[in-house]
Amino acid sequence: MITKEQVLNALSYVEEPDLKKDLVTLNMVQNIEITEEQVAFDVILTTPACPLKDHIEHACRNAIKHFVDKDIAVAINMTARVTGKEGARVDSIKNIILVSSGKGGVGKSTVAANIALALAETGAKTGLLDADIYGPSLPIMFGLEGAKPASVTLENGETKIVPIEKFGIKLLSIGFFTDPNQPIPWRGPMATSAIKQLFNDTNWGDLDYLIVDMPPGTGDIHITVSQNFPISGAVIVTTPQQVALADAVKGIGMFLMESINIPLLGIVENMAYFTPAELPENKYYIFGKDGGKRLAEEYKTPFLGEIPLLKGISDAGDNGYPIVTDAESPVAQAFLTIAQRVAQELSIIQAKNNEA
Repeated sequence: MITKEQVLNALSYVEEPDLKKDLVTLNMVQNIEITEEQVAFDVILTTPACPLKDHIEHACRNAIKHFVDKDIAVAINMTARVTGKEGARVDSIKNIILVSSGKGGVGKSTVAANIALALAETGAKTGLLDADIYGPSLPIMFGLEGAKPASVTLENGETKIVPIEKFGIKLLSIGFFTDPNQPIPWRGPMATSAIKQLFNDTNWGDLDYLIVDMPPGTGDIHITVSQNFPISGAVIVTTPQQVALADAVKGIGMFLMESINIPLLGIVENMAYFTPAELPENKYYIFGKDGGKRLAEEYKTPFLGEIPLLKGISDAGDNGYPIVTDAESPVAQAFLTIAQRVAQELSIIQAKNNEA
């Protein structure tokens, strides 16, 4: 009869590629059950968005066949337990991820929305907060213009906002509380007070990831969010041209400041190239080539991927159905890959912090 020790010994030869340790040492193998016909166990990943899930499962099967019994059936339940940032949490949110840019017009909100949706597609409990106080875009992008969140009174007597749920994620924006046809001429203290309320006075519930669509630039909102909440990491969005890259550098510099010190999860290059529908194999680098990639190399941060300049992306957002909701779109797959990289980098950073 096969023993549990034999199974653990076999799986100790399977390394988690990102964390550089074996699954047994990382306590990722649990609930081993053995019968005469089958070996079954769970593999607990650090995120459901793990891009190496299939690779790890294949390695586990090979290890059992090679070290235990080549004829035994192997049943593996690949599941995940998302780790969170150490310290105080907002509600039950494990990770808050900022999506930021040095300037407006680079597609930051589009990237934030589609990363959130892609994470939810993998099975992660995900929320999206539109923190762009002066130019909220989430209501339009999700077809929620005119929507008003409900409120709920908790057992302790507190009244909290209930995020609106759509496409499997929890959504909140200052745009739900203001007239879309009127400007929001708030001074800094009013804006920062509003953003604190969106974080603290909302019944977010249990989330693996809260994606925060930040305003462009490096202003009051960035400092308030960065210094008042336990931020797990930041994603920088840029376009290839030099003026966007110059402003992205300022955004990177802000997160690296000692007083803020937020880990960079990587850089996304939006509007990277244009491919005409009639010439699907051609790429035209209208705004320059590899600007985001070079920026990532300069700051030794991951290059998460590139998104093409495609009218369908903006049309999807304008129509209230971000492009990730279209499973047939190649761009949806590109966003899924970027979301997986974001979750992967976050897991690596947290593993290193836990070792320190």
